Amino acid sequence: MKEALLYKKLKNQIVQCHVCNHYCVLKSGARGHCGVRLNANGKLYNLTYGKLIALNIDPVEKKPLFHFMPGTQALSLATIGCNFQCQNCQNADISQATKQDQEITGEEWPAQKIIEMALKKNITSIAYTYTEPTIFLEYALEIMKLAHQNKLKNIWVSNGYFSKETFGLIRPYLDAINIDLKFFNDKIYQDVCGARLEPILKNLKQVYKNKIHLEVATLLIPGYTDKGPQLRNIAKFIKNKLSNSVPWHISRFYPAYKMINIEPTTPNTIDTAYEIGKSIGLKYVYVGNVVNDVRENTICPNCGKSNIVRSGHQIKRLDKCGHCYNCNYDLSIFK
Repeated sequence: MKEALLYKKLKNQIVQCHVCNHYCVLKSGARGHCGVRLNANGKLYNLTYGKLIALNIDPVEKKPLFHFMPGTQALSLATIGCNFQCQNCQNADISQATKQDQEITGEEWPAQKIIEMALKKNITSIAYTYTEPTIFLEYALEIMKLAHQNKLKNIWVSNGYFSKETFGLIRPYLDAINIDLKFFNDKIYQDVCGARLEPILKNLKQVYKNKIHLEVATLLIPGYTDKGPQLRNIAKFIKNKLSNSVPWHISRFYPAYKMINIEPTTPNTIDTAYEIGKSIGLKYVYVGNVVNDVRENTICPNCGKSNIVRSGHQIKRLDKCGHCYNCNYDLSIFK
């Protein structure tokens, strides 16, 4: 347990958390939306500090990041809890386990020990993933600072709901981020995730403006993500408000958690989403959660040659230091 970095003390031992865009106002004894931030007698504490619920070595492509150090591995970690309540969550056993004021579980891992493990195994980056890294900001920030001191890169896999205060703290240490843009409809965001759309759009623009490597992911949930013009609006937002070089990952949905009765995404829906992205003018649209799909490959937008060939998380690089091997086109790849 560690006192939170970002909160405001109000009257009568009430506090307001400033770590994410919920900006929870909490009476003494109450926890926030995430279930891991507790007001104890007028002070706000992070209950998950130093307690890992998951620690694995993953291909960076699994985040998914296709244009950031392709072919490398990331030491991937998480603590318990999340500030969203997504009904389709694949990691609900760890992300939603704190919502009823349940016990905070996890194994003690000092930040320095994590760095030592990465260096020992010649891993080039630390990924804060599986659950939302915003909710373990204090712990993540300590690791991120040590990572940069040891020439390791920092990757966030995020729902994009962090506050401007949190972004201000992580910005100097954040090298890459994949942000889920789950829907382009505020009501669906509220119904499915318990959050709002606009703060995520603002954060996407801020991340891109600050020249942090950015990739965007959208899970195609039948009856939700494909409702109305959302996919076209997402593609337009990426192109017009970010850049047509920002990769867009469209992933097939499989039943999970409270959406176990919804059928997996159909191939036609995946094809439609892919074509929408390409027709809008996005240079890099990728299909995920589909076995052996050539649309996982990085194709040069200039000459059409395959420069990175992917099969699952196995890759073959043909590019020349991020440029097309055939025409020398810049593929917007962080080496």
